Amino acid sequence: MRSTRILLVEDHTLMRAGIRALLQTFADIEVVGEAGNGREALLQAEACRPDVVLMDIAMKGLNGLEATSRLMKKFPRMRVLILSMHMNEEYVLQALRAGASGYLPKDAETDELDLAIRTVAMGKTYLSPSISEHVADYLRFAGSHTKLNRLERLTPRQREVLQLIAEGYTTKEIAGHLGISTNTVETHRIHLMRTLDIHDIAGLVRFAIQMGLAPSEG
Repeated sequence: MRSTRILLVEDHTLMRAGIRALLQTFADIEVVGEAGNGREALLQAEACRPDVVLMDIAMKGLNGLEATSRLMKKFPRMRVLILSMHMNEEYVLQALRAGASGYLPKDAETDELDLAIRTVAMGKTYLSPSISEHVADYLRFAGSHTKLNRLERLTPRQREVLQLIAEGYTTKEIAGHLGISTNTVETHRIHLMRTLDIHDIAGLVRFAIQMGLAPSEG
């Protein structure tokens, strides 16, 4: 029987080492690559072609949700299982809409991680029982003007700029990071504020953190 090939994406080195050690105890599972952020994940996915990407959300540079969306567009047969400390229903829904096949809390039991990996590897969807009921309730009662709906109106480039703003980069630094002009960055910022109905940088930062686009401090 062929092993399930795993790409492990986690920005904390010690956490990544611990998860890798755990995965190596599972039968028929092989860790074929590691990445510390979303950009590295895209490169590693291209290089090692895993069956399942075990993806963190809150990572600097390019977060796991945006990386998932890009992976699914490029490798639609690849499976992404989100492993995150964030249990907010909006995070879960955003992950699923980005193309993730599953969502699991980082405090899940070892057996559940094994089950989740095998489930998504078979092309099925896995939601931890600890969050699936909350997500169902959220879908049942959420209105049409949620923060998630506003986020989905942003382009991938606008989400990228929003994350970098939230991480404290200056306009000039964002321009250099993305290879665009400072005027273009300013235009994106203006469009972000207009689309999100947020009118200051502090508000953009809070929104980005709430939506999992940028890690919170501490």
